[in-house]
Amino acid sequence: MNDCVFCKIVNKELSSEIIYEDDKIMAFLDISPVNPGHTLVVPKEHYENFLAMPEEILKELIVVIKKVALAVKEATRADGINLGVNNGKAAGQIIFHAHWHVIPRFLNDGYKMWGSKEYASKKEQAETAKKIRQQF
Repeated sequence: MNDCVFCKIVNKELSSEIIYEDDKIMAFLDISPVNPGHTLVVPKEHYENFLAMPEEILKELIVVIKKVALAVKEATRADGINLGVNNGKAAGQIIFHAHWHVIPRFLNDGYKMWGSKEYASKKEQAETAKKIRQQF
């Protein structure tokens, strides 16, 4: 994908602070971090998002995400780590190359998580669960 910024980073056409690389996966610092050390972990092969990825790559990717998260937490002395993945524009995805955010968190760092809503009724909750179970 010639216009994909992450493909350009993977192919070393754009510079970045790479912190991990193997034959299938790369991790580099986010240029607009929530906190210093915020890292993006990407498959080297282009997939639009997590839902488009083959399970074989996902299995390898989660192991690397854990390694990166441990390294980021230790290096930044973070109090915690958030892992995030956005799939689709409505979910906040901006770069349409699958990627995971590894975000070091600190007590009182000011970063806010998403809010929540309640189901209108137990019936709505049960109907929603039923629709999801039917997809398996």
